[in-house]
Amino acid sequence: MEKGRMEAVKLHHIFKSYDKGRVVAVNDVSFSVDEGELFGLIGPDGAGKTSVFRILTTLLLADQGTASVVGLDVIKDYKAIRNLVGYMPGKFSLYQDLTVLENLRFFATVFGTNIQQNYGLIKDIYEQIKPFNHRRAGKLSGGMKQKLALCCALIHKPKVLLLDEPTTGVDVVSRREFWDMLKALKQQGITILVSTPYMDEAILCDRIALIQQGKILSVDPPADIIKRYPTKLYAAKSADIYRLLKDYRQNEAIESSYAFGEYIHVTLRYPERDGLSTLQDLATNLGHRDIIVKEIKPGIEDSFIRLMERIEFTGRVE
Repeated sequence: MEKGRMEAVKLHHIFKSYDKGRVVAVNDVSFSVDEGELFGLIGPDGAGKTSVFRILTTLLLADQGTASVVGLDVIKDYKAIRNLVGYMPGKFSLYQDLTVLENLRFFATVFGTNIQQNYGLIKDIYEQIKPFNHRRAGKLSGGMKQKLALCCALIHKPKVLLLDEPTTGVDVVSRREFWDMLKALKQQGITILVSTPYMDEAILCDRIALIQQGKILSVDPPADIIKRYPTKLYAAKSADIYRLLKDYRQNEAIESSYAFGEYIHVTLRYPERDGLSTLQDLATNLGHRDIIVKEIKPGIEDSFIRLMERIEFTGRVE
């Protein structure tokens, strides 16, 4: 936590399991979100993100550990928390048969307010959906549903905004617009905790927590996580990229290799070797054609994959 800043969200050794303990969804999770921060919980489907959000929104009780939102305990102070947070679940959960305006008025009434009272906060977003005021929510496009859901989550001017995979299933343009809206909300002093499986969105956060199999792998600004990548990374491809991937994985000189777009990303078990020559020679000796090998800078996804491999190999977070 930065000096002089308050913790808006805090989880301390949270555990949550299902099916009488046979399925562990959240495994000793601890992290905090500073007031006014745009914080990302980043991980694939099934990593435990939604369970964390449901605990913070007081919809689910943890098995162990404590959690607080704006200094209030999620168990003792659940009623107060519900009035102070805005929550946008991953699945569109508004009333499909109500119009855009009816949905907004309904949620405003639930929180004892109205659209006009907090219009300044939602104005920029609402103006984009206002032309569809009298269209049923179920008939909106994915991007418009997303904006309506965000307006409803903001209608009572919450201190903390909790967004669980808000951009899943929408087009690239809508995703970009949504993150622009989050940046604008952050400038208005709202604390935002957002989860996403998209690694390209991680870069847009102030800090991120990488989560996999219910465990937090790292909590840091994205640039710092990338900076700590400990070895050289190479990209390689050939005329038969699938056979090249198999061949690299079977060679003892290769530490890791995985498909990444049109290339294979590779690290060496002995990084002191000339990586370009090693990878080129291996491919050539195995009969590959049209070989391209180059050294590249790691991205956040490369860092995440490496951290996952360390857990699978050692059974613990390093």
